[in-house]
Amino acid sequence: MALKWQESPILLGSQSPRRAQLLKDLGLSFRQCKADLEEVYPAELKAGAIAEFLAEAKADVLSAERQAHEILICSDTVVWNKGQSLGKAANREEALAMLAALSGGEHEVITGVCCIAPEGKTVFSDICKVRFRVMDQAEMEYYVDTYKPYDKAGAYGIQEWIGLAAIEAIEGSFFTVMGLPSHRIVNYLKERS
Repeated sequence: MALKWQESPILLGSQSPRRAQLLKDLGLSFRQCKADLEEVYPAELKAGAIAEFLAEAKADVLSAERQAHEILICSDTVVWNKGQSLGKAANREEALAMLAALSGGEHEVITGVCCIAPEGKTVFSDICKVRFRVMDQAEMEYYVDTYKPYDKAGAYGIQEWIGLAAIEAIEGSFFTVMGLPSHRIVNYLKERS
């Protein structure tokens, strides 16, 4: 027997296999589509405001794809380190530079979410603090060359080798770092069911 909130028809505005797996693991039925959108934002935005802006921009682009009864869920993840947003690395050198900047320190991972439902739009974000131990150059090169994390903010995926080998502590939701604060999605769905 399904929980009432699990019956919500969902359109996931992402082709991310990680986000899709999280919705599947929650017992939700959904279909997927992808926003064709250049991920740019106003320069004055900081931290969570960037993640929320980009999640909402994706949702606005995809709102026409949503069927009348569906809930569109879009998200964007930002790695915020020392007052700077680390997006997706364009190449190996950029990925290594990002990991070097994160090595031995603490940063924030913020996932912004925008949901468009029949009754309107909701935007929120969730923050998780992540602390890396000091990584040596060989470890960073091994990770980048083996996992090619060019589709991930901050050039790393917590669910991959680097999460097992180099992350000392997290304060907040592991799934926020993966790209979808699943507990907040459940709260949102429960509130409207």
